[in-house]
Amino acid sequence: MSFVPFSIPSLSESQKEELANRLANVHYPQELDANVGWSYGAPRWAVAPMVDAWRNAFDWEKSRAEMNRWKHYRGDIEDINLHFVHEPSTKSDAIPIILLHGWPSTFYEFHKLIDPLRDGVNGGQLFQTYHVVVPSLPGYGFSSPPTTTGFDCGKMGSIFNTLMVKLGYTKYMVFGTDWGAVIGKWIAVHRSENCKAFLTSMPLSVPPIPTVKNVMSHPLQVVKFLSSIPLGFDAVYGNGAVKIVGRSFMDVENNNDAGYRAIQGTRPYTLAYSLTDSPVGLLAWLLEKYHAWTYHPGDTEGTVLPDTITQDEFLTQITIYWMTKTIGPSTRLYYEVFQGKQVNSLSLEAISIPHGYTIYEGEMMKMPAEWINLTANLVFFTKHNLGGHFAALEEDALLLDDIQRFTKKVGRKPFD
Repeated sequence: MSFVPFSIPSLSESQKEELANRLANVHYPQELDANVGWSYGAPRWAVAPMVDAWRNAFDWEKSRAEMNRWKHYRGDIEDINLHFVHEPSTKSDAIPIILLHGWPSTFYEFHKLIDPLRDGVNGGQLFQTYHVVVPSLPGYGFSSPPTTTGFDCGKMGSIFNTLMVKLGYTKYMVFGTDWGAVIGKWIAVHRSENCKAFLTSMPLSVPPIPTVKNVMSHPLQVVKFLSSIPLGFDAVYGNGAVKIVGRSFMDVENNNDAGYRAIQGTRPYTLAYSLTDSPVGLLAWLLEKYHAWTYHPGDTEGTVLPDTITQDEFLTQITIYWMTKTIGPSTRLYYEVFQGKQVNSLSLEAISIPHGYTIYEGEMMKMPAEWINLTANLVFFTKHNLGGHFAALEEDALLLDDIQRFTKKVGRKPFD
């Protein structure tokens, strides 16, 4: 197995021409006369200016130059031609870390963390340094798509563990968000001989339901959870401490945000035609998520992106999906995971290695520490009243501090 250097490419002349033509000749859908905000989905008043910016203001070469400052590689692992950034520290006591993104994101989500983690810099002070590895998930961006069915988070976790070991990092830590959190838990559970610590901003666990085991070992937590059913989560656990996505991940009756999961988890092929063919359709589909899953301190309905995410950051991610034609493969992960019921089974598995959970205000799902403690060795738990699902973009300084404080809590010894 060998890894070869890779550079983020320019758009070809034909790609530039096609994108410009598509963005200049948009067929916008009919909308209601009334301004209904975001309740029906991404509104034209939000989409059209972003389309115009993509066409007339966004400079892919500027983003490309930033990304090509880092060392990129590609190589075959288990039938996937995997793309990853590898920025090793020059310090002998550096800790290997792999940063795992999710949907609808790319490796670029971590662009503000790579240098400070590698160099151990935080607010001008020197801290722990890291050997930083940031892959593109298979089927996302510059990693090739899976070509067989059943390619779920476990298979991705196996690939990423192989990657770290092949790079010489037989003991490492993981930070994961979104699908990266699910993949990270699989690694933490099933590759604990290599993965020695796991931090996430979106935990995968279950509440203390009244099973025989929970009643015997955690009776007070069970009673507390049962009391929250009639009284409400806020009354029992504190305001905003619990945030769930419905009775299930596809519960559209109780969660208006679950529609995309239901489609991508059941019929991703059909959706993929429009998202792959239309750059505006792709932009609108993803813009809704970058609006809904981020933290807006003021008027959520009247804003598009929060001030913490720039227009160029959003359009860089969109352009990666568009130029690589990977939006379709990226949505298939929902199908593989949910048809295999992997989230349900993995939620019940226990994490024995040191585990950390950092909560951001606008995250789509939150759990109290006592829930996570049922099946995890939770050594780090912190809350922020800022940020959201894309914490590395929205509040990179806070996440950097979380990673460094979690590492300090774990200690250097597990990585020796």
